[in-house]
Amino acid sequence: MTKTILIVEDETDILHLVEYHLKAEGYTVLAAQDGIKGLDLAIEQLPDLIVLDLMLPGMDGLEVCKALKRNSKTENIPVVMLTAKGEEVDRIVGLELGADDYIVKPFSPRELTLRIRAILKRFDREPAEETQLQYLDLKIDLDSYKVWIEENEISLTVTEFNLLLELVQNQGRVRTRDQLLDRVWGYQFDGYARTVDTHVRRLRKKIGSYADAIETVRGIGYRFKEE
Repeated sequence: MTKTILIVEDETDILHLVEYHLKAEGYTVLAAQDGIKGLDLAIEQLPDLIVLDLMLPGMDGLEVCKALKRNSKTENIPVVMLTAKGEEVDRIVGLELGADDYIVKPFSPRELTLRIRAILKRFDREPAEETQLQYLDLKIDLDSYKVWIEENEISLTVTEFNLLLELVQNQGRVRTRDQLLDRVWGYQFDGYARTVDTHVRRLRKKIGSYADAIETVRGIGYRFKEE
């Protein structure tokens, strides 16, 4: 089935450039040129992925992302932020709000489509033989992408879910940042190891009492404690 991607971008030239390359990859494309229309379109059409500019009229991209993650209909739609704001603090803020990836303008359309393909591929993985994993009172359901601690459901983005799954499935073994980028994000690019660190920090915060189960192996990566 053809995947649908929503582009929320106010610069017409960039909007048309991204739209052209995504259509060439076989995606159905929706477009909006301000934040409010983009949010309305996301809720109405429920696209498979959203490419979101940060500096938008009406409502900026950070507010749009917050609203998407607060809405039960759109909270699990992956978001790729596309922006001219390339400082590390801007990247971290975007990822902290729940974005799955962050691309700085000027950008390579090929890199953008590669990353989008990698994110969407996470949703299309083959069903695992095991449909549930359990670590003490932490339960992971691979079919529904849901996580519980005791009886409380923990709200994770798809990227956070896949990161937790990769770590739990490899209990006791160190996963380097490059391995995590390859397995969870589906690609490796120079300078993106910090993306892993940001997501691990978010994940630790969300799993609360189990945060210490994710051990930092200094200079290498992360390891999930064995039971």
